[in-house]
Amino acid sequence: MLPTSLEPTIIQELTKQKSLYDNVVKQFKKAADLMKLDEDIRKILAKTNNEIVVNFPVKMDDGRIEIFTGYRVQHNNALGPYKGGLRYHPLVDIDEIRALAAWMTWKSAIADIPFGGAKGGIQFDPTKYTINELERITRRFTFALGNNIGPEYDIPAPDVNTNSQIMAWMLDTYLSMMPAHERYRCLHVVTGKPIESGGSVGRDKATGQGVVFIIEQWAKDHNFDLGSATYIIQGFGNVGSRVTSLMKRHGSKLIAVEDITGALLNSEGINPDDLIEYVKNHGSIYGYPSAKPIDHNIFLATKADIFIPAAMENQITAETAPMLNLKLVAEAANGPTDPEADIILNRRNIHVIPDILCNSGGVIVSYFEWLQNKRSESWELEEVDSKLHKKIINAYERVRDTAIAYRTDWRTAAYIVALKRLRIVYKERGIFP
Repeated sequence: MLPTSLEPTIIQELTKQKSLYDNVVKQFKKAADLMKLDEDIRKILAKTNNEIVVNFPVKMDDGRIEIFTGYRVQHNNALGPYKGGLRYHPLVDIDEIRALAAWMTWKSAIADIPFGGAKGGIQFDPTKYTINELERITRRFTFALGNNIGPEYDIPAPDVNTNSQIMAWMLDTYLSMMPAHERYRCLHVVTGKPIESGGSVGRDKATGQGVVFIIEQWAKDHNFDLGSATYIIQGFGNVGSRVTSLMKRHGSKLIAVEDITGALLNSEGINPDDLIEYVKNHGSIYGYPSAKPIDHNIFLATKADIFIPAAMENQITAETAPMLNLKLVAEAANGPTDPEADIILNRRNIHVIPDILCNSGGVIVSYFEWLQNKRSESWELEEVDSKLHKKIINAYERVRDTAIAYRTDWRTAAYIVALKRLRIVYKERGIFP
Protein backbone atom coordinates (compact mmCIF):
# COMPACT_ATOMS: atom_id res chain seq x y z
CA MET A 1 0.00 0.00 0.00
CA LEU A 2 1.14 3.54 -0.69
CA PRO A 3 1.23 6.03 2.24
CA THR A 4 -1.79 8.21 2.92
CA SER A 5 0.11 11.49 2.81
CA LEU A 6 3.39 12.88 1.60
CA GLU A 7 2.94 16.49 2.68
CA PRO A 8 6.28 18.16 3.53
CA THR A 9 7.46 17.55 7.10
CA ILE A 10 10.67 18.19 9.00
CA ILE A 11 12.03 14.86 7.69
CA GLN A 12 11.56 15.90 4.07
CA GLU A 13 12.83 19.42 4.67
CA LEU A 14 16.04 18.11 6.22
CA THR A 15 16.44 15.73 3.30
CA LYS A 16 16.97 18.45 0.70
CA GLN A 17 19.26 20.79 2.63
CA LYS A 18 22.40 19.34 1.04
CA SER A 19 23.35 17.83 -2.28
CA LEU A 20 23.29 14.07 -1.99
CA TYR A 21 25.67 13.67 -4.89
CA ASP A 22 28.17 15.96 -3.14
CA ASN A 23 28.06 13.50 -0.25
CA VAL A 24 28.78 10.63 -2.63
CA VAL A 25 31.74 12.47 -4.12
CA LYS A 26 33.20 13.22 -0.66
CA GLN A 27 32.84 9.60 0.44
CA PHE A 28 34.30 8.36 -2.86
CA LYS A 29 37.31 10.71 -2.69
CA LYS A 30 38.11 9.74 0.90
CA ALA A 31 38.24 6.05 0.03
CA ALA A 32 40.05 6.63 -3.28
CA ASP A 33 42.74 8.70 -1.54
CA LEU A 34 43.26 6.13 1.20
CA MET A 35 43.62 3.20 -1.20
CA LYS A 36 45.55 5.31 -3.75
CA LEU A 37 43.13 4.55 -6.56
CA ASP A 38 44.47 5.07 -10.08
CA GLU A 39 43.69 8.53 -11.42
CA ASP A 40 42.20 7.21 -14.68
CA ILE A 41 39.77 4.91 -12.87
CA ARG A 42 38.83 7.78 -10.55
CA LYS A 43 37.83 9.85 -13.56
CA ILE A 44 35.56 7.11 -14.87
CA LEU A 45 33.85 6.30 -11.57
CA ALA A 46 33.36 9.94 -10.62
CA LYS A 47 30.91 10.39 -13.51
CA THR A 48 27.65 8.71 -14.45
CA ASN A 49 27.48 6.84 -17.76
CA ASN A 50 24.01 8.01 -18.83
CA GLU A 51 21.36 10.36 -17.48
CA ILE A 52 17.90 10.05 -19.03
CA VAL A 53 15.22 12.68 -18.38
CA VAL A 54 11.78 12.18 -19.92
CA ASN A 55 8.75 14.49 -19.84
CA PHE A 56 5.59 12.63 -20.71
CA PRO A 57 1.83 13.36 -20.78
CA VAL A 58 -0.77 11.28 -18.93
CA LYS A 59 -4.55 11.60 -19.08
CA MET A 60 -6.18 11.90 -15.65
CA ASP A 61 -9.50 10.31 -14.66
CA ASP A 62 -11.32 13.59 -15.30
CA GLY A 63 -9.86 13.94 -18.80
CA ARG A 64 -7.18 16.51 -17.93
CA ILE A 65 -3.63 16.04 -19.26
CA GLU A 66 -0.73 16.34 -16.82
CA ILE A 67 2.96 16.37 -17.72
CA PHE A 68 5.32 14.34 -15.52
CA THR A 69 9.12 14.36 -15.31
CA GLY A 70 10.86 11.05 -14.90
CA TYR A 71 14.52 10.13 -14.49
CA ARG A 72 16.76 7.12 -15.05
CA VAL A 73 20.44 7.54 -14.21
CA GLN A 74 22.88 4.77 -15.15
CA HIS A 75 26.07 5.20 -13.18
CA ASN A 76 28.30 2.28 -14.16
CA ASN A 77 27.97 -1.16 -15.75
CA ALA A 78 31.50 -2.53 -15.63
CA LEU A 79 30.36 -5.48 -13.48
CA GLY A 80 27.08 -6.23 -15.25
CA PRO A 81 23.70 -4.76 -16.25
CA TYR A 82 22.58 -1.56 -14.58
CA LYS A 83 20.39 -2.28 -11.55
CA GLY A 84 18.41 -0.01 -9.28
CA GLY A 85 15.08 0.99 -7.86
CA LEU A 86 12.36 3.35 -9.02
CA ARG A 87 10.87 5.88 -6.59
CA TYR A 88 7.76 8.06 -6.73
CA HIS A 89 8.18 11.16 -4.58
CA PRO A 90 7.62 14.94 -4.90
CA LEU A 91 11.25 15.63 -3.93
CA VAL A 92 12.79 13.43 -6.62
CA ASP A 93 15.36 15.32 -8.72
CA ILE A 94 18.39 14.52 -10.85
CA ASP A 95 20.86 15.11 -8.00
CA GLU A 96 19.13 12.59 -5.76
CA ILE A 97 18.81 9.97 -8.52
CA ARG A 98 22.45 10.49 -9.51
CA ALA A 99 23.59 9.82 -5.93
CA LEU A 100 21.37 6.77 -5.52
CA ALA A 101 22.65 5.32 -8.80
CA ALA A 102 26.25 5.63 -7.63
CA TRP A 103 25.43 3.97 -4.33
CA MET A 104 23.91 1.07 -6.28
CA THR A 105 27.21 0.59 -8.11
CA TRP A 106 29.11 0.33 -4.82
CA LYS A 107 26.42 -1.85 -3.25
CA SER A 108 26.51 -4.47 -6.01
CA ALA A 109 30.31 -4.52 -5.98
CA ILE A 110 30.46 -5.01 -2.21
CA ALA A 111 27.89 -7.82 -2.35
CA ASP A 112 29.86 -9.50 -5.17
CA ILE A 113 26.94 -9.72 -7.59
CA PRO A 114 27.22 -9.09 -11.35
CA PHE A 115 25.29 -5.83 -11.53
CA GLY A 116 26.13 -2.20 -12.08
CA GLY A 117 24.33 0.77 -10.58
CA ALA A 118 21.28 2.74 -11.69
CA LYS A 119 18.29 4.51 -10.18
CA GLY A 120 15.07 6.06 -11.42
CA GLY A 121 12.14 8.09 -10.28
CA ILE A 122 9.21 10.32 -11.11
CA GLN A 123 8.75 13.69 -9.41
CA PHE A 124 5.21 13.58 -8.03
CA ASP A 125 3.19 12.69 -4.93
CA PRO A 126 1.53 9.32 -5.62
CA THR A 127 -0.95 9.75 -2.76
CA LYS A 128 -2.74 12.47 -4.75
CA TYR A 129 -3.62 10.14 -7.63
CA THR A 130 -6.07 7.29 -8.04
CA ILE A 131 -4.94 3.72 -8.62
CA ASN A 132 -5.98 3.99 -12.28
CA GLU A 133 -3.95 7.18 -12.69
CA LEU A 134 -0.93 5.54 -11.05
CA GLU A 135 -1.19 2.69 -13.52
CA ARG A 136 -1.28 5.05 -16.50
CA ILE A 137 1.64 7.11 -15.12
CA THR A 138 3.70 3.95 -14.62
CA ARG A 139 2.92 2.52 -18.04
CA ARG A 140 3.56 5.82 -19.83
CA PHE A 141 6.90 6.23 -18.02
CA THR A 142 7.92 2.70 -18.99
CA PHE A 143 7.01 3.45 -22.61
CA ALA A 144 8.96 6.73 -22.48
CA LEU A 145 12.06 4.93 -21.23
CA GLY A 146 11.82 2.49 -24.14
CA ASN A 147 15.03 0.56 -24.72
CA ASN A 148 16.85 2.50 -21.99
CA ILE A 149 15.81 -0.44 -19.79
CA GLY A 150 16.03 -4.16 -20.60
CA PRO A 151 16.53 -7.56 -18.93
CA GLU A 152 20.22 -7.71 -19.87
CA TYR A 153 20.82 -3.95 -19.82
CA ASP A 154 19.03 -2.07 -17.00
CA ILE A 155 16.68 -3.73 -14.52
CA PRO A 156 14.39 -1.52 -12.35
CA ALA A 157 12.99 -2.58 -8.96
CA PRO A 158 10.75 -1.12 -6.23
CA ASP A 159 11.95 1.74 -4.05
CA VAL A 160 10.26 4.56 -2.11
CA ASN A 161 6.48 4.55 -2.74
CA THR A 162 6.68 1.81 -5.38
CA ASN A 163 5.84 -1.85 -4.91
CA SER A 164 5.23 -5.17 -6.66
CA GLN A 165 2.10 -3.80 -8.34
CA ILE A 166 4.09 -0.99 -9.94
CA MET A 167 6.62 -3.58 -11.14
CA ALA A 168 3.83 -5.73 -12.63
CA TRP A 169 2.60 -2.74 -14.67
CA MET A 170 6.13 -1.99 -15.84
CA LEU A 171 6.66 -5.62 -16.80
CA ASP A 172 3.41 -5.85 -18.75
CA THR A 173 4.10 -2.60 -20.60
CA TYR A 174 7.64 -3.61 -21.50
CA LEU A 175 6.52 -7.06 -22.70
CA SER A 176 3.84 -5.42 -24.86
CA MET A 177 6.61 -3.45 -26.58
CA MET A 178 8.49 -6.65 -27.49
CA PRO A 179 7.88 -8.92 -30.50
CA ALA A 180 5.48 -11.71 -29.50
CA HIS A 181 8.10 -14.45 -29.77
CA GLU A 182 10.52 -12.53 -27.48
CA ARG A 183 8.19 -11.65 -24.62
CA TYR A 184 8.74 -14.56 -22.27
CA ARG A 185 12.48 -14.19 -22.60
CA CYS A 186 12.15 -10.76 -20.93
CA LEU A 187 10.46 -11.53 -17.58
CA HIS A 188 13.61 -10.41 -15.76
CA VAL A 189 13.34 -6.82 -17.06
CA VAL A 190 12.20 -5.83 -13.56
CA THR A 191 12.56 -7.45 -10.14
CA GLY A 192 10.36 -7.14 -7.08
CA LYS A 193 7.42 -8.50 -9.10
CA PRO A 194 4.42 -10.31 -7.59
CA ILE A 195 5.13 -14.02 -7.10
CA GLU A 196 2.54 -15.00 -9.71
CA SER A 197 4.22 -12.77 -12.30
CA GLY A 198 7.70 -14.21 -11.81
CA GLY A 199 8.72 -12.65 -8.51
CA SER A 200 10.82 -14.40 -5.87
CA VAL A 201 9.66 -15.49 -2.45
CA GLY A 202 11.51 -13.47 0.17
CA ARG A 203 11.95 -10.40 -2.03
CA ASP A 204 9.39 -8.36 -0.09
CA LYS A 205 11.35 -8.78 3.15
CA ALA A 206 14.82 -8.96 1.63
CA THR A 207 16.12 -5.50 2.61
CA GLY A 208 14.81 -5.78 6.16
CA GLN A 209 16.04 -9.36 6.46
CA GLY A 210 19.50 -8.31 5.31
CA VAL A 211 19.59 -5.48 7.87
CA VAL A 212 18.78 -7.94 10.66
CA PHE A 213 21.38 -10.46 9.43
CA ILE A 214 23.96 -7.64 9.59
CA ILE A 215 22.88 -6.56 13.09
CA GLU A 216 23.07 -10.18 14.25
CA GLN A 217 26.65 -10.48 12.99
CA TRP A 218 27.63 -7.15 14.55
CA ALA A 219 26.18 -8.32 17.88
CA LYS A 220 28.10 -11.59 17.61
CA ASP A 221 31.37 -9.74 16.91
CA HIS A 222 30.82 -7.45 19.92
CA ASN A 223 29.41 -10.04 22.36
CA PHE A 224 26.24 -7.99 22.48
CA ASP A 225 22.99 -9.59 23.62
CA LEU A 226 20.16 -8.67 21.25
CA GLY A 227 17.70 -10.20 23.70
CA SER A 228 18.21 -7.25 26.03
CA ALA A 229 18.68 -4.61 23.32
CA THR A 230 16.59 -1.49 22.88
CA TYR A 231 16.27 0.25 19.53
CA ILE A 232 14.57 3.12 17.72
CA ILE A 233 13.57 3.17 14.07
CA GLN A 234 12.87 5.96 11.60
CA GLY A 235 10.55 4.99 8.77
CA PHE A 236 7.83 2.38 9.08
CA GLY A 237 7.21 1.35 5.50
CA ASN A 238 8.09 -2.01 4.02
CA VAL A 239 11.69 -2.04 5.27
CA GLY A 240 11.16 -0.52 8.71
CA SER A 241 8.17 -2.66 9.58
CA ARG A 242 9.92 -5.85 8.40
CA VAL A 243 12.96 -5.04 10.53
CA THR A 244 10.86 -4.60 13.68
CA SER A 245 9.02 -7.87 13.07
CA LEU A 246 12.32 -9.73 12.65
CA MET A 247 13.97 -8.02 15.62
CA LYS A 248 11.07 -9.11 17.83
CA ARG A 249 12.22 -12.72 17.40
CA HIS A 250 15.41 -11.82 19.27
CA GLY A 251 13.48 -10.19 22.09
CA SER A 252 14.84 -6.73 21.21
CA LYS A 253 12.63 -3.88 22.42
CA LEU A 254 11.34 -1.17 20.08
CA ILE A 255 10.97 1.97 22.21
CA ALA A 256 10.55 4.79 19.66
CA VAL A 257 9.44 5.05 16.04
CA GLU A 258 9.10 7.93 13.57
CA ASP A 259 7.46 8.20 10.18
CA ILE A 260 6.33 11.03 7.93
CA THR A 261 3.45 11.90 10.30
CA GLY A 262 5.50 12.21 13.51
CA ALA A 263 7.20 10.22 16.25
CA LEU A 264 6.09 7.98 19.12
CA LEU A 265 7.76 6.79 22.35
CA ASN A 266 7.04 4.02 24.81
CA SER A 267 9.98 3.21 27.07
CA GLU A 268 8.27 -0.04 28.08
CA GLY A 269 8.28 -1.19 24.49
CA ILE A 270 6.08 -1.01 21.39
CA ASN A 271 4.68 -4.27 20.02
CA PRO A 272 5.81 -4.32 16.36
CA ASP A 273 3.02 -6.65 15.23
CA ASP A 274 0.39 -4.46 16.86
CA LEU A 275 1.86 -1.32 15.27
CA ILE A 276 2.06 -3.00 11.85
CA GLU A 277 -1.62 -3.88 12.08
CA TYR A 278 -2.47 -0.32 13.14
CA VAL A 279 -0.57 1.13 10.16
CA LYS A 280 -2.38 -1.25 7.79
CA ASN A 281 -5.70 0.10 9.03
CA HIS A 282 -4.79 3.79 9.41
CA GLY A 283 -2.04 4.40 6.85
CA SER A 284 0.59 5.72 9.30
CA ILE A 285 1.68 5.56 12.93
CA TYR A 286 -0.20 8.79 13.72
CA GLY A 287 -2.63 8.32 16.59
CA TYR A 288 -1.29 4.93 17.70
CA PRO A 289 -2.73 4.62 21.20
CA SER A 290 -0.01 2.54 22.89
CA ALA A 291 2.74 5.17 22.70
CA LYS A 292 2.95 8.91 23.34
CA PRO A 293 3.68 11.47 20.62
CA ILE A 294 7.10 13.17 20.75
CA ASP A 295 8.85 15.67 18.51
CA HIS A 296 11.66 14.94 16.05
CA ASN A 297 14.50 16.07 18.32
CA ILE A 298 13.26 14.07 21.29
CA PHE A 299 13.04 11.03 19.04
CA LEU A 300 16.66 11.43 17.92
CA ALA A 301 17.83 11.96 21.52
CA THR A 302 16.07 8.84 22.83
CA LYS A 303 18.56 6.63 24.64
CA ALA A 304 18.78 3.19 23.03
CA ASP A 305 21.33 0.63 21.93
CA ILE A 306 20.56 0.73 18.19
CA PHE A 307 19.17 3.31 15.76
CA ILE A 308 17.84 2.01 12.43
CA PRO A 309 17.19 4.87 9.99
CA ALA A 310 14.87 3.40 7.33
CA ALA A 311 13.37 6.56 5.83
CA MET A 312 14.94 9.26 3.64
CA GLU A 313 18.41 10.73 3.13
CA ASN A 314 20.41 13.24 5.21
CA GLN A 315 18.69 12.57 8.53
CA ILE A 316 21.89 12.38 10.59
CA THR A 317 23.80 15.62 10.08
CA ALA A 318 26.30 17.79 11.94
CA GLU A 319 23.29 19.30 13.74
CA THR A 320 21.55 16.04 14.68
CA ALA A 321 24.49 13.64 15.22
CA PRO A 322 25.34 15.08 18.67
CA MET A 323 21.79 14.25 19.83
CA LEU A 324 22.16 10.50 19.34
CA ASN A 325 22.59 8.40 22.49
CA LEU A 326 23.31 4.85 21.34
CA LYS A 327 25.89 2.22 20.38
CA LEU A 328 25.07 1.42 16.75
CA VAL A 329 23.55 3.06 13.67
CA ALA A 330 22.43 0.39 11.18
CA GLU A 331 21.57 2.21 7.95
CA ALA A 332 18.50 0.60 6.40
CA ALA A 333 17.89 3.76 4.33
CA ASN A 334 20.08 5.11 1.53
CA GLY A 335 22.29 8.01 2.56
CA PRO A 336 20.80 8.78 6.00
CA THR A 337 24.15 10.05 7.35
CA ASP A 338 26.10 12.90 5.76
CA PRO A 339 29.93 13.13 5.81
CA GLU A 340 30.05 15.72 8.61
CA ALA A 341 27.88 13.51 10.81
CA ASP A 342 30.12 10.53 10.08
CA ILE A 343 33.05 12.40 11.62
CA ILE A 344 31.03 13.21 14.75
CA LEU A 345 29.75 9.66 15.19
CA ASN A 346 33.24 8.26 14.76
CA ARG A 347 34.62 10.63 17.40
CA ARG A 348 31.82 9.60 19.76
CA ASN A 349 32.61 5.91 19.17
CA ILE A 350 29.13 5.21 17.79
CA HIS A 351 29.43 2.34 15.32
CA VAL A 352 27.93 2.88 11.87
CA ILE A 353 27.13 0.04 9.47
CA PRO A 354 26.88 1.94 6.17
CA ASP A 355 23.93 1.77 3.81
CA ILE A 356 25.86 0.27 0.90
CA LEU A 357 26.47 -2.78 3.08
CA CYS A 358 23.59 -2.75 5.56
CA ASN A 359 20.64 -2.49 3.15
CA SER A 360 22.10 -4.56 0.31
CA GLY A 361 19.70 -7.44 0.98
CA GLY A 362 17.24 -5.97 -1.51
CA VAL A 363 19.61 -5.98 -4.47
CA ILE A 364 20.99 -9.39 -3.51
CA VAL A 365 17.55 -11.01 -3.61
CA SER A 366 16.73 -9.01 -6.74
CA TYR A 367 19.72 -10.77 -8.27
CA PHE A 368 18.27 -14.11 -7.12
CA GLU A 369 14.92 -13.24 -8.75
CA TRP A 370 16.70 -12.24 -11.95
CA LEU A 371 18.56 -15.57 -11.96
CA GLN A 372 15.39 -17.57 -11.34
CA ASN A 373 13.65 -15.86 -14.26
CA LYS A 374 16.61 -16.47 -16.58
CA ARG A 375 16.69 -20.15 -15.61
CA SER A 376 12.91 -20.65 -15.43
CA GLU A 377 13.34 -21.74 -11.82
CA SER A 378 11.51 -21.09 -8.55
CA TRP A 379 13.42 -21.29 -5.26
CA GLU A 380 11.94 -22.03 -1.83
CA LEU A 381 12.11 -19.35 0.88
CA GLU A 382 14.63 -21.36 2.89
CA GLU A 383 17.01 -21.39 -0.09
CA VAL A 384 16.57 -17.66 -0.73
CA ASP A 385 17.20 -16.75 2.92
CA SER A 386 20.19 -19.09 3.13
CA LYS A 387 21.81 -17.66 0.00
CA LEU A 388 21.07 -14.10 1.20
CA HIS A 389 22.66 -14.79 4.58
CA LYS A 390 25.80 -16.19 2.96
CA LYS A 391 26.16 -13.29 0.51
CA ILE A 392 25.55 -10.47 2.97
CA ILE A 393 27.70 -11.91 5.77
CA ASN A 394 30.56 -12.46 3.33
CA ALA A 395 30.19 -8.79 2.37
CA TYR A 396 30.12 -7.79 6.05
CA GLU A 397 33.35 -9.71 6.68
CA ARG A 398 35.09 -8.11 3.69
CA VAL A 399 34.18 -4.64 4.96
CA ARG A 400 35.13 -5.46 8.56
CA ASP A 401 38.52 -6.84 7.55
CA THR A 402 39.19 -3.87 5.24
CA ALA A 403 38.35 -1.41 8.04
CA ILE A 404 40.93 -3.14 10.22
CA ALA A 405 43.56 -3.33 7.48
CA TYR A 406 43.23 0.36 6.55
CA ARG A 407 42.49 1.56 10.10
CA THR A 408 39.47 3.46 8.87
CA ASP A 409 35.72 3.75 9.43
CA TRP A 410 33.32 1.19 7.98
CA ARG A 411 31.85 3.47 5.32
CA THR A 412 35.27 4.21 3.87
CA ALA A 413 36.13 0.52 4.13
CA ALA A 414 32.96 -0.40 2.22
CA TYR A 415 33.88 2.01 -0.56
CA ILE A 416 37.38 0.53 -0.71
CA VAL A 417 35.94 -2.99 -1.08
CA ALA A 418 33.78 -1.79 -3.98
CA LEU A 419 36.52 0.25 -5.65
CA LYS A 420 39.02 -2.60 -5.47
CA ARG A 421 36.65 -4.90 -7.31
CA LEU A 422 35.96 -2.29 -9.98
CA ARG A 423 39.67 -1.50 -10.30
CA ILE A 424 40.44 -5.13 -11.06
CA VAL A 425 37.80 -5.21 -13.83
CA TYR A 426 39.10 -2.03 -15.46
CA LYS A 427 42.72 -3.22 -15.23
CA GLU A 428 41.84 -6.58 -16.82
CA ARG A 429 39.57 -5.27 -19.58
CA GLY A 430 41.23 -1.97 -20.36
CA ILE A 431 39.52 1.06 -21.90
CA PHE A 432 38.10 1.01 -25.45
CA PRO A 433 39.48 1.86 -27.98
